[in-house]
Amino acid sequence: MGVHARPITAGVFGADYLDKDKYQLVGKVNSVNKSPVEAAIDSGYLPILTSLAETPSGQLLNVNADVAAGELAREFEPLKIVYLNEKGGIINGNTGEKIEDIKKLEAEQKVDMWVMALPNGVCKPFVDAIESVNSSHSKIIDLSADYRFDTTGEWVYGLPELNNRQDIVHAKKISNPGCYATAAQCAIAPLVDHIAGIPTVFGVSGYSGAGTKPSPKNDVKFLSNNLVPYSLTDHVHEKEISNQLGLEIAFTPHVAQWFQGISHTISIPIKPGSLTSREIRNIYQDRYQGEQLITVTGEAPLVKDISGKHGVVIGGFAVNSKENRVVIVATIDNLLKGASTQCLQNINLALGYSEYEGIPDDLVIRG
Repeated sequence: MGVHARPITAGVFGADYLDKDKYQLVGKVNSVNKSPVEAAIDSGYLPILTSLAETPSGQLLNVNADVAAGELAREFEPLKIVYLNEKGGIINGNTGEKIEDIKKLEAEQKVDMWVMALPNGVCKPFVDAIESVNSSHSKIIDLSADYRFDTTGEWVYGLPELNNRQDIVHAKKISNPGCYATAAQCAIAPLVDHIAGIPTVFGVSGYSGAGTKPSPKNDVKFLSNNLVPYSLTDHVHEKEISNQLGLEIAFTPHVAQWFQGISHTISIPIKPGSLTSREIRNIYQDRYQGEQLITVTGEAPLVKDISGKHGVVIGGFAVNSKENRVVIVATIDNLLKGASTQCLQNINLALGYSEYEGIPDDLVIRG
């Protein structure tokens, strides 16, 4: 987590045809070469692998990503491999153990922090299993949207730059914010007391933010020379941003042809003549002074500059001629500060480490 990403598209997995006549270009993994992955890690990169494998003749085949990940994990000879399965609990690759395995690990106090990187709607059985042990040893962080709207007070929303860090330090359960939502909140929050209407957020993400399930939103050919709007109303991040800021916002997401990085163009209504561009910029600089992962700049930031970097960049601050609207631009890497970097911040805070431990300073974007 928290390093520059490097895609690896071939050379790791070997495969045979699963059933050429029936399934055509679908294979099963028969060998693993971990060298390209080790080389990427040794160079300070986070390897991102495709679920493709090669036959001895060089033909690329689609393979099951979960199986491929498991085979690669075995090559690194870990002490234990535990698979999270959204259908039936956790499954140990060798014995088929179910969710009882989670309870056993929790009872033995072998886990300090459970990181739930699961699809929306899947996390609850695992949380229930952990809590049923009543060991009070471990903590939980969930990267899905499942607990971002918690009203019980049991879950802390983990956006350190906007929330009370001490709440995260003492939290037993942390909900990691969404990528779109993180950048939008950081870009709107300093002006909440000056807003005179509904802010509108035009968000554009690289296709890595569209998930791994095949769809037009992550089809590179379909995205070529294209911009794809989706969830035109009521996107879960629209609700998340509104809920956390305590005011209604309008958000429309789009997917573009680049791989990673988000750009928000945000139009915020303000009371006519109440603020100049310079005054607004000063508000943001004062709010985020000392924050290592938020940069305030006069110019509108570019998504190409944030890709592979840790942090949020906020800029633009253009006030219209009627002086009743300001337009702000914010960028974030959806895989880093929008996901793993923020998760690492929260883990560090919750477990008593320095908040930025493990985040390479040379990859933190600066203004």
